[in-house]
Amino acid sequence: MKRALITGVTGQDGAYLSKLLLDKGYDVYGTFRRSSTPNFWRLQSLGIFSRLHLIPSDLVDMGSLMEAVKVSRPDEIYNLAASSFVSTAFEQPVGNAEITGIAVTKLLETIRFLNPKIKFYQASTSEMYGNSSDSSLSETTPFHPASPYAISKLYGHWMTDVYRKAYGIFACTGILFNHESPLRGLEFVSRKITNGVAKIKLGLEKKLVLGNLNAQRDWGLASEYMEGIYKIMHYKYPETFVLSTNESHSVKEFAQLAFESVDLDWKKYVKIDKRFMRPLEVNYLRGNNSKAVKKLKWKPKIKFEKLVDIMLKEDLTRWENFLQGRSFPWDAPLYPDENKIITRNSLENKTSTKLSRKTK
Repeated sequence: MKRALITGVTGQDGAYLSKLLLDKGYDVYGTFRRSSTPNFWRLQSLGIFSRLHLIPSDLVDMGSLMEAVKVSRPDEIYNLAASSFVSTAFEQPVGNAEITGIAVTKLLETIRFLNPKIKFYQASTSEMYGNSSDSSLSETTPFHPASPYAISKLYGHWMTDVYRKAYGIFACTGILFNHESPLRGLEFVSRKITNGVAKIKLGLEKKLVLGNLNAQRDWGLASEYMEGIYKIMHYKYPETFVLSTNESHSVKEFAQLAFESVDLDWKKYVKIDKRFMRPLEVNYLRGNNSKAVKKLKWKPKIKFEKLVDIMLKEDLTRWENFLQGRSFPWDAPLYPDENKIITRNSLENKTSTKLSRKTK
């Protein structure tokens, strides 16, 4: 039986990858960060919580990473853990560099010292491309990161390449474009939209507050992308692959389609708040998955319209079950009203508003 260690096992990708590997007969270990509020709802919702071996660990602490590898004795390590919410990276750039970037080196060093035969997968991101001039982004497109998160991810991406070449470790990377699902966190715009639309449809909310409606992304279904990750890890050579749908759609399109699906006019409910905009925006991302299609025989089946439908139906079902008093694993009750959270952007917006009033 093969053994796999997944960092970030409680996240969207970690949960779907765990299920995939368990279904393939793996013995799956996952690291998680201890907190006062357990975050196992995704694993519970997929019905796999009892089938996993969970190891408390901290990406900042190399000792705990080494301990996780010693305990799990993995054949494969999938590094999915990161501070993956891009806007937060602007608020906490140093911490993001430690968790998303430098931790990759710690994992690779752990492999080099303990067992160089362990295969390693690093989760890279389309955010590394930034505002590229290319309309279709492939493995050979130059990177222009436009956030602390993207820079940290690029560090980990190149470090993986270095360890592959310098030490002969089977270290591969996947540059994944936006991949969403009903297990996506509510801080991400895709789930924020579908959750918000569901609440508005059921009379629980009156508006949906968003940031930049014009940002365009290449949106796919997370569970399909985990199948792509598995194929990357089991390709005959350790290489880098882009996983994408080769389509790009705006946040506005996402919101409009979701509202139309429940017979509502999005213009009546969507409000714009500048504090939900990044200090430096990435305007357009669209992938080119031709290498993955050719070499891995991987191609996504779920495209944009179906993805929105899947997510919206699940959030509607969740809120309907909640209103009927049913108990089930989910995340919405754990999230505070975002208007209560003070960020750098919110303070700057308040200051600029006061100044504009004084000048009138």
